Amino acid sequence: MNREDFAGLVLDACRRMEERGMTVGTWGNISVRIDSESFLITPSGMSYGCLKTEDIVLADMKGFVIDSKRKPSIEHGLHRMIYKYRPDVGAVIHTHPQYSTAFAIARKDVPAVSEELVQIIGEGVKCAKYALPGTEELAINAVEALGNNNAVLLANHGAVCVGSTLGDAFKVAEVLEKSAKTIIMATIIGTPQVISHEECLKMQDFVRNHYGQK
Repeated sequence: MNREDFAGLVLDACRRMEERGMTVGTWGNISVRIDSESFLITPSGMSYGCLKTEDIVLADMKGFVIDSKRKPSIEHGLHRMIYKYRPDVGAVIHTHPQYSTAFAIARKDVPAVSEELVQIIGEGVKCAKYALPGTEELAINAVEALGNNNAVLLANHGAVCVGSTLGDAFKVAEVLEKSAKTIIMATIIGTPQVISHEECLKMQDFVRNHYGQK
């Protein structure tokens, strides 16, 4: 695919994120890796509904804009750092959905209580230590808490979800939000029960090696 194709995928993800209430206004950001040296990311402070392919910023892994009339999202350093430490990641989506953000505001991890979460994201989702938006400290804290999982919460802020493709990253964002919501609902009628580490490993092995047409 060429740059315009990748930018089109980012625009589609932006519209889906807005339509599904995963953010409001100009908050949140989305990026997709082009190759080992560059990525496309949404611009800073622009409404998603008004974006065009030429507004999506092409930047390198050192933080320099390669070709764009727009400034990149202030969280471009966070995206770069994830790509640096997670070569398996091809896309990053930063959202501000209600229920995931509720956990982030409470600075609580999302435990491994649903099979979907374990299969798609990992053994729970950690909440990173607080740092101001757009800072290197926030990026470092997020990458540390993300580890090898596919989502992390940013304290008092929102969620960051990753995947090999934008479609995969978006699925992670949806599963995280559904899991956060159902945990909050479950606490009304009882105590959510965490899936054991051993069962998580078995489930993840099954998904990797046997689920679907394998």
